[in-house]
Amino acid sequence: MKTSEIMSRQVVSIGPDARIREAIRLMLEHRISGLPVVDGAGRLVGILTEGDLLRRFETGTERQRRSWLEFFLGPGRLAEDYVKTHGRRVEDIMTHGVVSIGPDTPVGELVEMMESRRIKRLPVLDGDVLVGIVSRADLMDAVARVLDRGEALPSDDDAIRERVLAELQRAAGWAPRSSVTVTVKDGVVELNGAIFEEKERAALRVAAENVPGVRAVEDRLVWVEPVSGTVIEPPPAAAAPPEPKPG
Repeated sequence: MKTSEIMSRQVVSIGPDARIREAIRLMLEHRISGLPVVDGAGRLVGILTEGDLLRRFETGTERQRRSWLEFFLGPGRLAEDYVKTHGRRVEDIMTHGVVSIGPDTPVGELVEMMESRRIKRLPVLDGDVLVGIVSRADLMDAVARVLDRGEALPSDDDAIRERVLAELQRAAGWAPRSSVTVTVKDGVVELNGAIFEEKERAALRVAAENVPGVRAVEDRLVWVEPVSGTVIEPPPAAAAPPEPKPG
């Protein structure tokens, strides 16, 4: 999946000369926590986020530093801080050096960037022109769309069983395929056999639940403790209730 498939194309942006009051109004009106800042040619020059507005003299939240620290910081850094907390134009307080991606960037890569840099949104540039923005909300929306498509797929019991087995085949790092059997009746998956690591129980359930057409998963697995050989029966509440049918 590429960034262009999930990004928001209707981007709310603002110019660097705009007043902060206008930027705040836009963020509140559109319920967004960040605004790309673009020049007259549509080129990205910065981004304004809620974080840039946390420390303001209007709310008395300017950073208070001890006099000895101010001495070491020097007048240049102190003057810069003053602009950030007192500036009235977007360009005074926006974040420069914005991290961006392209429309063809794989979604996996943009997620890595969000995690490693601890950011919530990434502007999408075609060359140097802003063409979209992708946020964590867009990623959640993509997950929801994939789940909806999966639930809409018709499946018979044989097809469901084959998909569950195929999923376990892909999960070769943990799935105990040789000691577990899978049967399906009326969309209900029954897991029988033995596991040798208790955490595999939840993983097997999730693997089955992710297959389109599965209505419920019944856990009949026993856990064999590998050191002592003790056999532990499945918990009483291991069988998941069927999902309610529409209508």
